[in-house]
Amino acid sequence: MNKSMPGVRRLQGIALFMLLGFLAVPVMAQSPVEIVEEAMDLLAKGIQGHQEELEADKAALYALIDDILLPRFARKSAAQSVLGRKHWSGASEEQRTRFVDAFYTSLVRKYADGALKFDQERIEILPFRGDLTRRSVTVKTAVTLDDGNKISVNYVLVTRDDRWQMIDVKIEGIGYLKSYRDQLDAEIRKNSLEAVIVRLEGEVREIPSG
Repeated sequence: MNKSMPGVRRLQGIALFMLLGFLAVPVMAQSPVEIVEEAMDLLAKGIQGHQEELEADKAALYALIDDILLPRFARKSAAQSVLGRKHWSGASEEQRTRFVDAFYTSLVRKYADGALKFDQERIEILPFRGDLTRRSVTVKTAVTLDDGNKISVNYVLVTRDDRWQMIDVKIEGIGYLKSYRDQLDAEIRKNSLEAVIVRLEGEVREIPSG
């Protein structure tokens, strides 16, 4: 993916909040595509017409995301995947809890502004080609950028306790889970897991919550 492409940074924010907003509903009740569509509707209704006030009031923006999107994101599973099997197994329960909370909050606040640019009309959900008997499926979409170019944004859903939940988003084939895992693995090896957790906690404190 060409990181200099106009609109890609903004798209990352939108995509990640789409990721966080996927509803955890019974598998038999809704298909993965229906979950994607419903998540888009929720985000559109919460953001559109309120962009300026939410941009000026970060506390309100974070509250909106918490109320509508974040409770439906599998934080622990995503954080565990980002940390990696080795670092997760070597962490204490206290470190795991702190990492899940700090990573989750850091992710939310880092990409919050991108969610304000969400435009449902630019997103085309492609025909579903997955196998619903598998534990992991992908819902593919095509997103039109400001310059008219289209790029792929694909959402990976997994079954957890007979429910579909979002676990990863891939922009032009690059998933956020792997990107963060590679980044944090190098940092943990250089410093330590505790140092990474402290850094994330510090970043969260630096960003006003209200």
